[in-house]
Amino acid sequence: MDFFEQVGTMAIGSRLRRMSGVFTDEARQVFSLYGVGLDPKWFPVFYVLSRNEQGLSTTEIAEEIGHSHASVSQIVKAMCAESLLSTSRTAEDARVNLIRLSDAGRTLVPTVTEQCADVGEAIDELLAEAHSDLWHALADVEHLLEEKPLYQRVKERYRRRELKHTEIIDYRPEDREAFKTLNIEWIDRYFDVEETDLQQLDHPVDEIIKPGGHILMALYRGEVVGTCALIKADEDRYELAKMAVTDRVQGKGIGLLIGQAVIEKAREIGAGMVFLESNTILEPAIALYRKLGFKRVCGPPSPYDRCNIQMELPLV
Repeated sequence: MDFFEQVGTMAIGSRLRRMSGVFTDEARQVFSLYGVGLDPKWFPVFYVLSRNEQGLSTTEIAEEIGHSHASVSQIVKAMCAESLLSTSRTAEDARVNLIRLSDAGRTLVPTVTEQCADVGEAIDELLAEAHSDLWHALADVEHLLEEKPLYQRVKERYRRRELKHTEIIDYRPEDREAFKTLNIEWIDRYFDVEETDLQQLDHPVDEIIKPGGHILMALYRGEVVGTCALIKADEDRYELAKMAVTDRVQGKGIGLLIGQAVIEKAREIGAGMVFLESNTILEPAIALYRKLGFKRVCGPPSPYDRCNIQMELPLV
């Protein structure tokens, strides 16, 4: 059985590379048939320069053909070695090379034009024989990948799969050490641990739960890997605080999951507002809070020296 039939659509990149290899090998034979001494991978550069006698910079060529600057530079260097291109400095900026077809390169244009016409007809015939419109299908896929890259699509499914192994539970007495360790782990990395931190981390039941707050713990495959607290400020307002997820499970969406669970807990107990205090150096955390719906506000002075941003999420 063919490898691609066994593996399926997940091997689309490998299949396209195989098809690209087939077309490249065929292209070498076609160039040889017409007596044109071009490497197939040079063709995009040759083509755009054949239509622009004034010349283009490496950057302009790269933008027009959709290649990287480094790739175009290598192609230009190879074509110059074959005397197919000439370069000169621009009058406006001596640092910029203007690239043109050389006289030898120009002599190939009529033959390549005929070759392109024949190849175009042959490809049209090939596509007409196919069961689907491959050319427009590729354009559709390219457009969709621009809107949402494949990596992002895979990451979404990876997170969904990983979250099946994640459970959010209420704080248990045996979670006391994990609650402290998870928070000290990130605070120590960026800031000094403050007295307010130690009071809450050393006495989570007395400082957070007994006054009317809640602490949630995130378990991944049965192991405590994250936590977040909901601290009562008054009858209507609660603080989202002490959110931490250990480094080894970062990227699995556990922070978002436990944040959503804390907000849902706030709704259950009738909170009208959830607020938080953080620092803008924690860019991933701030992005997470915004994703949860928090907006920046100017609140009262914070008990934390490290705080330089306050955010709120109205629940009613």
